[in-house]
Amino acid sequence: MNPEDLKYWLALMSVEGVGDTLFGPLLERFGSPAAVFSASVHELAGVPKMSKKISQTILAFNDWDGILRQIDGLNKAGIRIVTFLDESYPRHLLNVYDRPVLLYVAGHLHSDDISIAIVGSRHASTYGKYTTDRISRELALRGATIVSGMARGIDSCAHRGALAANGRTIAVLGSGLDVIYPPENKKLFEAIVEQGAVISEYPPGTQPLPFHFPARNRIISGISYGVLVVEAGEKSGSLITAKLAMEQGREVFAIPGPIDSASSRGANHLIKQGAKLIDSVDDILEEILPQLERTAREPVSPDRKATQTGSEQPYPQKNGVPERAVLEKNVETLLPTDRKILKAIADGKTHADDIIQETGIPPAEAMGALMRLELQGRVLQHPGKLFTLKK
Repeated sequence: MNPEDLKYWLALMSVEGVGDTLFGPLLERFGSPAAVFSASVHELAGVPKMSKKISQTILAFNDWDGILRQIDGLNKAGIRIVTFLDESYPRHLLNVYDRPVLLYVAGHLHSDDISIAIVGSRHASTYGKYTTDRISRELALRGATIVSGMARGIDSCAHRGALAANGRTIAVLGSGLDVIYPPENKKLFEAIVEQGAVISEYPPGTQPLPFHFPARNRIISGISYGVLVVEAGEKSGSLITAKLAMEQGREVFAIPGPIDSASSRGANHLIKQGAKLIDSVDDILEEILPQLERTAREPVSPDRKATQTGSEQPYPQKNGVPERAVLEKNVETLLPTDRKILKAIADGKTHADDIIQETGIPPAEAMGALMRLELQGRVLQHPGKLFTLKK
């Protein structure tokens, strides 16, 4: 997005009372944030949930120098802004009714990530850390992108496991990207930026206030195909993430723990409520297959609402067609990356490294494509990262 357009997005988001709730209706009514600032009071009054006070605040806005300084600061810090109309905005997050209008991003987002969230206790046991590291590594080796909140304990282990496998990982913060929390995770932050992305809905300078973390949990679950809970107490924030995942139609998984351990009560309770008990990554992958197939086969119809009751269409339309819809290719129409991968697999067993070398596709992207093709039933994986075409 060019700076001229971006300044209007930031300015409108900075108006008190607009936020994620009113931004969508304003954009749908006027077509662009710039047009909102040129509207009349009468025109603004026609927008649902618009109050006279907010209308007057929009029309009185004049801190354009401040917005330009903010953009300059973002550029110097290497932080990009990704709006929900951008191609790199996480496609799964689009259909969450209260999805963020924009994300502050350090690193790189891929819209076709197969993301799985791993969350849990900040006071993790040795068992919890070991299990998280193992599952995160194995999922990353299979091409999944690991999502978590970069908190102490399980979150940090999840990110480190993915990094150790040279996989992708995404951290969602409850603060601005220039306010690293916890502070001891500064090196982890830098490693994630290099090998994935750190994102936040909060602008730079925002402190990690307690109420930010439940809000950011909807992004962790919203980005992901499923959420795995490892070691969670009865009042753990991880249970909020699991609840949100259920509401968003995501899969919920849990690692069982000792019945006399306080840190296992939350995860064990989730299992009793219907979360899938996990003892290997295959348990996770077989459950997200239906979601992958559904995403590939069912394009979003123009009049389709988000799944939550009372929610609005999550992106504006033009001539009845979503401008930034979550429309994956039909199963029979392969992505270019997938075609290259299939072509590179010889008649016999082909090692993943040979596939990567022949196609020139970056390792993380290639492994993601291989997992996608495996889940679609097009390839088979054998021990030793060997692949064959499925007959």
